[in-house]
Amino acid sequence: MYKVAAVGDADSIAGLASIGMEIFTAYTAAEATQTLRELTEGDYAVVFITESVCSLIPEIINKYRSLPSPALIPIPGISGNTGYGMEMVSKSVEQAVGSDILK
Repeated sequence: MYKVAAVGDADSIAGLASIGMEIFTAYTAAEATQTLRELTEGDYAVVFITESVCSLIPEIINKYRSLPSPALIPIPGISGNTGYGMEMVSKSVEQAVGSDILK
């Protein structure tokens, strides 16, 4: 059975454990890279990552986004929405459709 995980600072993701997600804290680029590497090698179908962590490791995120599993989903952290998640969605739509239809 596939699992769902969340990666980010403890304040932003702690509540997700109550709905059955496994949570992994990451505050630095090195921690985030190592955690994401371990999760992509495991049985995880979906990994939610706070936008602040995504912004620390954009090249790693882009590398793993091309894999069929796990799906990497950016979520706002406790500090609010930075727009990074919408930027990733826009890039995905542009790649799929051939044009940025969201702007």
